[in-house]
Amino acid sequence: MLKSLLTVLLAGILTDNIVLAKTTGICPFLGVSKKYKQAFGMGLAVIFVMLCASAVTWPIYKALEALDIKFLKTIVFILVIASLVQFVEIILKKFIPSLYKSLGVYLPLITTNCAVLGVAETNVKEGYDFITSMVSSVGVGIGFLVAMLLFAGVRTRIENCPSPKPFKGLPITLIAASIVAMAFLGFDGVVKGMLG
Repeated sequence: MLKSLLTVLLAGILTDNIVLAKTTGICPFLGVSKKYKQAFGMGLAVIFVMLCASAVTWPIYKALEALDIKFLKTIVFILVIASLVQFVEIILKKFIPSLYKSLGVYLPLITTNCAVLGVAETNVKEGYDFITSMVSSVGVGIGFLVAMLLFAGVRTRIENCPSPKPFKGLPITLIAASIVAMAFLGFDGVVKGMLG
C-alpha cells in the first residue's frame, strides 16, 4: 500500500507532471511564472484547491454513482472548484493582500485551470480510493509548484539574456517550456528504478 502511494505521489510530481508531461494548466504556468513570489503563491493556492477539490469531489462522485447520475460529474466538479477558488480568493484578500494583488487576474483563473479539474477527473477515472486521491492531489499539486518555480528561474535567466528579435517574448518562453518539459522525461526511468 505504501509503495503504491509513493508511486502515485512521485508520478504526480515528476513523471506525470500535470504541466510538463500532460500540458494541462498552461495558462497560469505561462502567466504567473515571471517572478518567484508569484509562482510560489500560485503553486500553493493550486495545491490547496486541488486537495480540497479532491476531498469534496470524491464523495460527491460516489453519491452521483450511487444515484446513477454520474454523467453530471463534470458540471458538479466545476461548481465545487469555482466555490473553492472563491474561498481561497477571500482568504488571500483578507490575510495576504500583497499576494492577492500580485496574483491579480490569475487567481480567479484557478477556477478555469484545467489542472484542478484534471486531477479530480483522473482520481475518478483511475478508480482511486479516498486516501490515494488525496496523495495524488498532493503529488500533482507539488508537481505544479515545482514546474512553476523551475520555470520562474528559467524565465528570469531568459529576460537577462539577449535573444534574436523574432524569438523575444512568448516564442522564447514556449521554447524554454518545451526544453524544461523534455528534461522531465528523464525522471521516468528514475521513478521506475526506485520503485520497480
